[in-house]
This record gives sequence, structure tokens and C-alpha cells, in this order.
Amino acid sequence: MGFLNAAHMQFLFDGLLWTVGLSLIAFAGGGALGFLVALGASYGPRWSRLLVSLYVKLIQGTPLLVLLPLVYFGLPSLGFNIAPLAAAGIALSVYVSAYLGEIWRGCLASVPRTQAEAAECLALRWHQRVLHVLLPQAIKIATPPTVGFMVQIVKNTSLASAIGFVELARAGQIINNSTFEPFVIFMIVAALYFALCYPLSVLSRRLERSFHVANR
Repeated sequence: MGFLNAAHMQFLFDGLLWTVGLSLIAFAGGGALGFLVALGASYGPRWSRLLVSLYVKLIQGTPLLVLLPLVYFGLPSLGFNIAPLAAAGIALSVYVSAYLGEIWRGCLASVPRTQAEAAECLALRWHQRVLHVLLPQAIKIATPPTVGFMVQIVKNTSLASAIGFVELARAGQIINNSTFEPFVIFMIVAALYFALCYPLSVLSRRLERSFHVANR
């Protein structure tokens, strides 16, 4: 029977840092793509809305556990050598973009139409109406669900172990293979995930309550 030592704990801590890093990559990449998805679905021409709708349905209908190996093994077959971190970052960014894009599209749609009409009466151009009138209100509405969705991003990084990326969950599996103490190891892993996710959940609920109070 093995036991946990300082080296094991350091390995878990390194996995935790990789989980945080991958989560930030996924949020940044997915947020950038998701913003384009939201704009295309909300203000684009008919062909753009149809294309965005197809993209969202395709990505949301594909399990992340399938999307990860598609990227990791698919790009090398096209001549692009890619590291597990890059493959995980691309796959998660694409996956996250479909969900954040839909969240933000709904938030843009929830801005009263009268706001756009008032901005139009002020002779503001389209980009001025979007940037200075619609987006500021939509961002306020979108902040609570976006922060809440970050919890899902953190937890979904654990699936990156399927392509050999060593994040927190995979680090726990590797240590368990040498110590054979799954209960202790995965209790620690669960506690570390909780330490990452619980503050985000609390922040999301507080932002949601403050948003409802501000709009009474």
C-alpha cells in the first residue's frame, strides 16, 4: 500500500495549476468565438443566422469527449502537429463558444427593443447603437450566467485527460496508480475542484441577486 508524500501533493498542485490555465484558455478562446456567435445570431443577415444556428447545434450536439480526440488526432492527419495542451485549448474553446454564444445571444435579445429604437432616433450608426447602447446593458445581464458557466468550464477540463493532458483529475489518476489509495487521493482532488468552483458559484448567485435588485 502506497502513501501520499510531498512529491505527490506537489504533482496534484501542478495539475491544479494546469486546470486553472486550461480553464482560462478555454474561457478566453471560447469567449472570443462566442462573442462572434452572439453578434452573428443577433444582428447578422439571414445566412449568418442560419450558419451560426447550425454551428451551435452541431457543437452542442457533439460530446466534448468526442470533440477532444477529433482535434488531437484530426489536425495531425492534416499535417499539423499539435501538443495536448493546444488540442485541449482548441477543443474546449470551440465547445465553450457554442454555449457562451447562446447565453450572450439571449442576453442581447433581452435588452428592450425600445432601447435600440431610441438610439436610432438619435441618429446613431449601427455600430454605435450596438457598442454604446445595447452591449453595455447586455453585459450587465450576461455577467451572472457567464460567471456561473465558468464552473462548467473548470469541471470540463477534466476530460482533457482523454488525450493525455495532465490536469488535476489526470494527476490524481496517475498518483493512484502508484499509491493505490483512491479514496484519499480523489477526496483531495474533489476538495481542490470544490475550492475552484464554489467561489464562482457564490459569485454568480450574488451577481444574479444584485441584478434583480437593481432592476426592481
